[in-house]
Amino acid sequence: MGSWAEFAAEAPELSAFGCRRLERRIAYLATIRADGSPRVHPVSPFIGGGCLALYMEPTSLKVADLRRDARYALHCAVEDNEGGGGEFYVTGRAEEVINPARRSAAVSWAAAAGYKALERHIFFEFKLGHVLATTYDNGPKRERWRAGSNGHSR
Repeated sequence: MGSWAEFAAEAPELSAFGCRRLERRIAYLATIRADGSPRVHPVSPFIGGGCLALYMEPTSLKVADLRRDARYALHCAVEDNEGGGGEFYVTGRAEEVINPARRSAAVSWAAAAGYKALERHIFFEFKLGHVLATTYDNGPKRERWRAGSNGHSR
């Protein structure tokens, strides 16, 4: 798994596209329930300090899901039925942010994105395993990135 910073260093244009599709927008987070079935949540991810992150209420089912099984999928919302704006999809593993200094940094990243995280909120950093971006301007165009692959492919 790689951090957002590693992804951005290897695929800067793809990373910039991901920022445009995820920041200050609603995306959909898929987690795995205790019985193994999927659960989907609307979320507001943010990027800061080289990390893709989220904060959530401690009572949120997604907190319990990610603590039990860190695998996730995150997909941006599209603007219309034609995929307006394009799609950005990432899978990987979530890591809870529990170190006090790192948590304080995450609060500032959220604030920079326009969110008001509170002391009670739980933060997760989302490590990236696979990224897929699709645009539809002249037919579908796909770009991919995998952690450890030293770059991306079209």
